[in-house]
Amino acid sequence: MNRKETALTLHKQGFNCAQSVACSFCHVMGADPVTTFRLAEPLGFGMGNMGTCGAVSAMALVIGMKMSDGNMDNPQTKKSCYRMMQAVTKEFADKNGSIICSEIKGVNTGNVLRSCDGCIEDAVAILDRYLLGIDE
Repeated sequence: MNRKETALTLHKQGFNCAQSVACSFCHVMGADPVTTFRLAEPLGFGMGNMGTCGAVSAMALVIGMKMSDGNMDNPQTKKSCYRMMQAVTKEFADKNGSIICSEIKGVNTGNVLRSCDGCIEDAVAILDRYLLGIDE
């Protein structure tokens, strides 16, 4: 099963969109699945209020797991993490029309731009390409 399939399986099991994306990368990043699940929980449903898409927020968690130097005394990786987030959020927005959950779900317009499963698939594919060099 590839990461997209894993993420969709997790979503069908009841994980929210952020948990589905972040937890599908745990084994690659060497992250504890329970801790990742817990950290990602409030990010689902657009941070609980249909703000930033949970799949996008999960991309930030995964990028941090991969790119942060973890140096709490003299952090050196913030700028590279920010650049990566700019790139992945731009690609996500270009593909889906927004990074805002309520806009993607068409709450005010009635025009649904993408399903949650589609957002999860897109986030995983973008991370695969940017962080792992895996292209479909």
